[in-house]
Amino acid sequence: MRLDKYLKVSRLIKRRTMAKEVCDKGRVQLNGRPAKSGSAVKVGDELEIRYGNKLATVKIERIVDTTRKEEAATMYTLVSEERIERQEETNDADYPW
Repeated sequence: MRLDKYLKVSRLIKRRTMAKEVCDKGRVQLNGRPAKSGSAVKVGDELEIRYGNKLATVKIERIVDTTRKEEAATMYTLVSEERIERQEETNDADYPW
């Protein structure tokens, strides 16, 4: 299954378009490597998702095409979740040269 679809079906990210955007911005790692939205996921893979000021690490437990809201949390195990400081984006105006 595609990574963006998994993130949506498991309800880790609410909408698939948002999941695709988060992946393509490099905020998701699959087994320690940057992952794009089309990357294939399988049971046992570990995802590291950075969104907002949170960093969540989850292990994929099962993959299904559709699921009910109550069952979505059974698709993964939360390994860790931590707050991170947001990195300030550099602004070209800060550099006079």
